[in-house]
Amino acid sequence: MILIDEVIEFDEEQIRTRLNVRAGGLFNRADGSLPAWVGIELMAQSVAAYAGCQARVKREPVELGFLLGTRKFECNVEGFPMGSELIIHALRSLEDDNGMGVFECHLNGPGIHASARLNVYRPPQSAGYLAEGAVND
Repeated sequence: MILIDEVIEFDEEQIRTRLNVRAGGLFNRADGSLPAWVGIELMAQSVAAYAGCQARVKREPVELGFLLGTRKFECNVEGFPMGSELIIHALRSLEDDNGMGVFECHLNGPGIHASARLNVYRPPQSAGYLAEGAVND
């Protein structure tokens, strides 16, 4: 599932993405709005887009990643109204050679502000990582 509409810009440390809230989506309420908790998924997808952009710049394959959790998710609204344009900014604050990463994320729109710190993991060799899990089950 892809919820974000566009990568606006990115560099080695950050990415900005955009979403226009439209009715009929998987998480939309009856009035077409999105519940605020979907903001975490939008932030996670922005981080995934960041990883994909970095891989393409390096001419490497795009790898699988996992959202491990979030800290301090705060949002000033209960939902994102239909028709709102949301801008998501994810800034890398930590990434190690083992695939662990931390991103400071902000989501803004008309009268909307949400923020969170996302903990993510990208196994060095994701195909082997998934195959190893299947063998152990």
